[in-house]
Amino acid sequence: MKKYVCDPCGYVYDPEVGDPDNGIQPGTAFEDLPEDWVCPICGVGKELFSEE
Repeated sequence: MKKYVCDPCGYVYDPEVGDPDNGIQPGTAFEDLPEDWVCPICGVGKELFSEE
């Protein structure tokens, strides 16, 4: 699975890790994140992430 980088802050969403602090289980592909998911660091939406 591909990793995605938050353009404003540089946070990397790694699907193998997920985002457990925000209820996203490991193994969740970026494409499968809820539409209202935001960067856990700076709070921007998925549209501001780029494929790593």
